[in-house]
Amino acid sequence: MARDRRKGFLGLAITAVVLAFVTGVVGEEHTTIPLPSYHYGAKIPVTCLNRSIDTGEHITNEKNELEYIPFPTCEETGKPLELQYGIEDELNCTIPMITDPFFHLLEFYVHNDAPLSCRIPSRPPAHILPGGEDHIPPEFQQEFVPLVFALAGTLQFSHLHISTHLNILLHSEPKHHLHHHDSGVIDSGAAYSTSPLSHMTGPAALTKKLIIGDPLPLQFSIRWFPTPHLPKENGKIEWAGIGGHFYASTFFYCLISAMAGAVGSGMWFFGFVLPRRLKGRGLGGATPLGYGVGNGWGVGVGKRD
Repeated sequence: MARDRRKGFLGLAITAVVLAFVTGVVGEEHTTIPLPSYHYGAKIPVTCLNRSIDTGEHITNEKNELEYIPFPTCEETGKPLELQYGIEDELNCTIPMITDPFFHLLEFYVHNDAPLSCRIPSRPPAHILPGGEDHIPPEFQQEFVPLVFALAGTLQFSHLHISTHLNILLHSEPKHHLHHHDSGVIDSGAAYSTSPLSHMTGPAALTKKLIIGDPLPLQFSIRWFPTPHLPKENGKIEWAGIGGHFYASTFFYCLISAMAGAVGSGMWFFGFVLPRRLKGRGLGGATPLGYGVGNGWGVGVGKRD
């Protein structure tokens, strides 16, 4: 009887240990679920702060939270402006018609009374897996990266001059490698107009004379960087773009150049430099053909006193 009781207690103890181990492993798996990250080419929506057309002040919702609305719809796609993770592109987005309210907002933006404050999600939204919301990491909370468009131009009494070309610079969080198909998380970004005074000092095609009812053709040059740092010509960072711009053709060109340089140097050395140095000198006693003549270093022994 005592032996049976011991076996029963031992079995219960083993069962408890196994259950504790399994529970701990499952709990650890839930707590170590990685946070979502963008894959190369993933769509990134752009939303902007909703502002009053009368004062330019931001508008809040019923919860007293800042209200964000989608970027104006682009005629080319029929959808609000979207970016793609890691994709460097020249993107056109034509706003079909400038309404009277939007025209007044543009006056605020151009005059810098209120910025065109937008934002993009730093990570994609978490997907609910089968089993419910418990599969979403509890520490995950959707965060946004500010993307302020510094829209430049000049104000006139009856119209606006707006620079229609903007640069968008986006940085991802640093990674250990820069393969262009890797996933990643957005760190920061900026957008700004270029050549806002071109209608006075340069080609007028870079700016748009705008009145109510006109379309607004915007052109975006989008560039990505794999760290929060900007590239340097003479520093440690010499890449360009999220995946780098070192292609197979570049490697082939470097390889051919190196081989050509090595062949040219060898021909110069063995055809000109070496014969000139050996001309009129002994081969030295340390060489197989020296026959003991010289001092062993290819230098003949001079006349001794």
